[in-house]
Amino acid sequence: MVTNEQVMSALSEVNDPELGRDLVSLNMIRDLHIDGSSIMFTLVLTIASCPLRNHMAEEARQKLIGLDGVSEVIIEFGAMTADERKAALGSSKPELPKLNTMNRIGRVISVMSGKGGVGKSSITAMLAVALARSGQKVGILDADITGPSIPKLFGLPAGGLRGSHMGILPAVSSAGIRIVSSNLMLKEEDAAVAWRGPMIAGMIEKFWSDVLWGKLDTLLVDLPPGTSDATITVMNSLPIKGVMLVTTPQQLAALVVRKAANMLQRLDIPILGIIENMSYFLCPESGTRHEIFGPSHAQEIAEHCGAPLVARLPIDPQVSALCDQGRVEETNLAEVEQLVSQLSLVDTKK
Repeated sequence: MVTNEQVMSALSEVNDPELGRDLVSLNMIRDLHIDGSSIMFTLVLTIASCPLRNHMAEEARQKLIGLDGVSEVIIEFGAMTADERKAALGSSKPELPKLNTMNRIGRVISVMSGKGGVGKSSITAMLAVALARSGQKVGILDADITGPSIPKLFGLPAGGLRGSHMGILPAVSSAGIRIVSSNLMLKEEDAAVAWRGPMIAGMIEKFWSDVLWGKLDTLLVDLPPGTSDATITVMNSLPIKGVMLVTTPQQLAALVVRKAANMLQRLDIPILGIIENMSYFLCPESGTRHEIFGPSHAQEIAEHCGAPLVARLPIDPQVSALCDQGRVEETNLAEVEQLVSQLSLVDTKK
């Protein structure tokens, strides 16, 4: 039968990603009980709502299942007292590096709309793939904390983030794109993240400051719909080089996108270009263009923003199918690659 010492030794290899220390030295393992092939204990968190609780529990479970004779691991959650939390946080601070000084990120570009359902995430993903194909090192910060979809597009499973003594390690796609998203911290990809504004803002800041991005030529930030907490946090906390605004042909979409543009102009953040998504459908048999969502209003938005209309992307069922299958990196990106070239996004000095 496995011993207490073996269990604690295995758990000492699991780190709290935020504190950069192992669970045993932080005294986060309590009420350990071994019953034959079953191991039970309480994982005591710094705060009960710790967003990485499931990530740490799953890593601990995998370490213990790897021990001979262990077939079941039952983990309950608890929370530290105020004094315990103060001691844990205080003792860890001198060991934590400032990741902003370690990362080397050439530029940060946000993809925004204000309107939901226009395809911001798919365009963010395709931009990242096009940049990676051009030879750049690319990352994606998924700032849509409560409705993340970036991991799905790349076929990345839930729970894909890992911690180290240096910070949070991003997930990496098959093409080498580094990705951080709230869905990569969840045990199940369809689990709800029901957080209020301050928690969402705090997580976005952690995705920027506590992630070991390393050297990137471009970091793309996929923003949620609207112009509230998440968007304001990104604009105020991250060194945004510029914003790509995404719209669709409907007048309603144009109205909401203009609201987002007005906010960016007040914040003096450059709008790099306007992308109209789902602009038309090209009939494969006749070659006729069908404006399924009505006539384009993209040029009006571009004139309102004082920014170029850089692309009108068609409805492409094949692209949609590949995205649903988590295979966005296999899409034919001729229009997006042309967009990247047009905006000189390959030159990181731009």
